[in-house]
Amino acid sequence: MDRSKLYRRFRTLLIANRGEIACRVIRTARAMGLRTVAVYSEADRDAMHVALADEAVLLGPARARDSYLNVERLIEAARKTGAEAVHPGYGFLSENAEFAQACYDAGLVFVGPTAEMMTAMGSKSGSKALMEKAGVPLVPGYHGDAQDDATLAKAAEKAGFPVLVKASAGGGGRGMRIVRSAAELGPAIVSAKREAKAAFGDDRMLIEKYVDNPRHIEVQIIGDSQGNLLSLFERECTLQRRHQKVIEEAPSPTLNAVQRETVCAAARKAAGAVNYVGAGTIEFVSDGKDVFFIEMNTRLQVEHPVTELITGIDLVEWQLRVAFGEALPLKQDEIKLNGHAVEARVYAENPTKNFMPSVGKISTWRLPAETGGLRIDAGYREGDSVSPYYDAMLAKMIAWAPTRDVAIDRLNRGLEESDVRGIVTNIPFLSALITHPKVRTNAIDTGFIERELTVLTSASPAPGELELCAAVAAIVNEERQAAQGQANSPWQTFGWQPVGRRQRNFSFRVGHGPEQKISLNYGSGPSTLVIGERELAFTIAAKDGGFDLALDGVKSSVAAVIAGHELYLRTRTGRFDLHWVDQFGGETEEQTGEDKIAAPLPGTVVAVLAEEGAKLDKGAPILTLEVMKMEQTLRAPYAGVLKSIKCKVGDIVQEGIELAVVEASGE
Repeated sequence: MDRSKLYRRFRTLLIANRGEIACRVIRTARAMGLRTVAVYSEADRDAMHVALADEAVLLGPARARDSYLNVERLIEAARKTGAEAVHPGYGFLSENAEFAQACYDAGLVFVGPTAEMMTAMGSKSGSKALMEKAGVPLVPGYHGDAQDDATLAKAAEKAGFPVLVKASAGGGGRGMRIVRSAAELGPAIVSAKREAKAAFGDDRMLIEKYVDNPRHIEVQIIGDSQGNLLSLFERECTLQRRHQKVIEEAPSPTLNAVQRETVCAAARKAAGAVNYVGAGTIEFVSDGKDVFFIEMNTRLQVEHPVTELITGIDLVEWQLRVAFGEALPLKQDEIKLNGHAVEARVYAENPTKNFMPSVGKISTWRLPAETGGLRIDAGYREGDSVSPYYDAMLAKMIAWAPTRDVAIDRLNRGLEESDVRGIVTNIPFLSALITHPKVRTNAIDTGFIERELTVLTSASPAPGELELCAAVAAIVNEERQAAQGQANSPWQTFGWQPVGRRQRNFSFRVGHGPEQKISLNYGSGPSTLVIGERELAFTIAAKDGGFDLALDGVKSSVAAVIAGHELYLRTRTGRFDLHWVDQFGGETEEQTGEDKIAAPLPGTVVAVLAEEGAKLDKGAPILTLEVMKMEQTLRAPYAGVLKSIKCKVGDIVQEGIELAVVEASGE
């Protein structure tokens, strides 16, 4: 290859990605004086990354394969805008050797490794063969070329169940299944291959022995075209769900100084096997005694900010400088570890409903200021829409502190001060996770979240006096603000009445719980709230994002969001979702037939798993949808007969569309 085409200085950078990572790259590139070009699909016309870039090019329809995964359109976008280089971000085409080669062939600098390096290390199977030859310890399993069912079944039997079926070209937990018996193997391979093909365009599988109680440790490496290769310490990514990382931290609290140097040296050896150039990550799994190589990611990782915070290095800047052909700014012994950093991934998903993705318009987006060691990498703003076509990650919140405990406290404070409404997020779940006692003491493994799921997703506490009073105050405050500018409105002066005292009654309900009643007394004299036998004097003072509520002289800060009859409150006690039972609000109870299986979100039908007329047990799988790049299986709500299937594989369905009908067995 012509090295002058591989690495050279450029002025215009196209970012072949979307969301948070596109925004992240744009900010650093612009700070370096580069002109930036964004790309977008029809679903992302008004996205944040489009607004941040100097120019933006429409790629095509919403589906990723018609837009962000379309190599020809990306190359054409670079040509039209005069872009000289492409940064692939992570996900999508970031580890696609054909895309890297297409950039080179088009005369573009690809900000990442060459196609040859990517082929050697980006394939989980290929990298395992390379590491085996280099003497790096591997997890027992199969990483060969033969992909027939018999070969994979034989490999699984040899490794011994449980095994991990894993997409060779995959990442982010997609195309990966834990298989605990031979009977589960066939369906798991079919499902994993289908998911891998949709996400990466490659359905090759490998088999690994599943390590019980494993810990996930990875090392950040980066190399330049001058032959310099560095490791930037390690990250611990053990807190996962469905093989998707949830919380990441650096350095690993599991390793001591000697172990740290050993694993970092192994990572440098692994990357050196292909004379690696660019940023990458060597991933290891530990059983508590030994550390095994599992794969290399030939790209920037989602969790790269924790490494940046403990080293003071901007990895995107270093990526771009390597792409310029420059030498890395520091030597190995000049890279110093400072403090501890923890990152949480904020997703549009509902943890109480099996982490079902959430789509819709973000009506409220309140995140704390980036001060006191807190950093927020976001790809969305208030008013943006979350679509079902892409990954559900909204933002990353990262906290740095001199110690791990303080970093966790700072991160939790940031999560507690975050309010995102209009969609459901995992923010309360993240807060519960990082404050769990076993997370504090690092007594975890990759199965921890699944084991503790009930505790981590338990319902918020029942509202007390403070929350009920805050709910009334929120409604009154909103009514008062709505009345501003209306001549002679009694709400212009709160509690105004010409004579005497008046009473207004409120009822609130949490979920399907009983109604809780509270009365507002107002008019001449101080306003009060009555709960049962208690009468509390109260005042409210509005402020941005909520109000200060004083009850019997004790002032509390309350965050409040009201959407119709739904109230969201955040008080010192926690987060609360209340329904205002307005007797005069024209409320109606929505009725739905319990025998109808409807699409919970827009998606694509990728499998029909039962036939019409089949007898079903409760929980039996009926069909599978692909939503936000992940598969969601819809199941029978109770035992019965599958009366009808109203869709077929390949159908693109909208939320609420009836897909199947189950008739109860009557037992």
